[in-house]
Amino acid sequence: MRNMRNTTPRQVALYVAFLSALIFWTISLMVSISGQKIIAFIIGGVVVFALIYFIATYFLKLFLFEKINPLYRTIFSSNLTGRKKEYWNDRDILKRVKSEVEDWALNKKQEIAELKQLEKYRREFLGNVSHELKTPIFNIQGYILTLLDGGLEDSSINRLYLERTEKSINRMINIVEDLESISRLESGELKLQYESFDIEQLVDEVFELQEMLAKKLQITLLCSNKLDKILWVYADKKRITEVLNNLVVNSIKYGKKNGKTIVTFYDIGEEIMIEVTDSGIGIAEKDQLRIFERFYRTDKSRSRDQGGTGLGLSIVKHIIEAHNQTINVRSKFGEGSTFSFSLKKGQKPSLT
Repeated sequence: MRNMRNTTPRQVALYVAFLSALIFWTISLMVSISGQKIIAFIIGGVVVFALIYFIATYFLKLFLFEKINPLYRTIFSSNLTGRKKEYWNDRDILKRVKSEVEDWALNKKQEIAELKQLEKYRREFLGNVSHELKTPIFNIQGYILTLLDGGLEDSSINRLYLERTEKSINRMINIVEDLESISRLESGELKLQYESFDIEQLVDEVFELQEMLAKKLQITLLCSNKLDKILWVYADKKRITEVLNNLVVNSIKYGKKNGKTIVTFYDIGEEIMIEVTDSGIGIAEKDQLRIFERFYRTDKSRSRDQGGTGLGLSIVKHIIEAHNQTINVRSKFGEGSTFSFSLKKGQKPSLT
């Protein structure tokens, strides 16, 4: 039975033709054949074999083609008529159809898995957005209700609660702005403004911006240019500033007391690779594949205490990908992390 399932139309035609020729020879043997007729006997058998073979092959393929065509229209939403010659000349039409249907089934299976993953991601994303917005909204509601219930007349709390309300409003604004930035990056609406600039100088500027935070958390900021030359890169300076700022701020907030944040540069042919390394708490292996997702936090309680929207690394990933590059992370839990990405080399701007 297994052999019959694997039999091709050509093989079936061969069986039928051979059987027909055998029947012809058997009937011929029943009639007395003289020596002069032996050649005609052999030729007749060969002619019967060839004739039956070609007729059987034709009608079998025609039959299979007519049965397969509706299947293609159902599955692939296409008609085989335009490809009839291509399939007609195939030595094993059933094997070919089986292969194409299996490929189709595999692709559909992968599409279904991707859709399920996207649906799961969508649910998580909506849940995260509502949770992130719910906290400042409830805080604002609480402060305002307190003020309306008499706190407005109490000079010891009215200004304090208004300042806290403003802080919660600013948090909501930051979340919305970050979401808008990601949306524009994903849709391609945000056009990059390329220019050549000194990446080491840009790192120094970012360090100056975060110097007070670093001193507060007792983190030393270091820039290591082992190449001993000016490093010109060609990228969107404003967006790369955002990338470096996010990575440096994260390295400070999640660093250990008296730790270090080190930015190192490497020459890799036509690109400059930038690494931001910290000696902080590190990232567990199970979290490393998800840290660039929106709102994903490895330590939810500590992350919210540190501030931020939970969208920083997602924005970083989208900006780097908009430059046709990738960002990678190496980390060992408890020992620190290294984020690395590359940028195309640039040329020193000409003085005009």
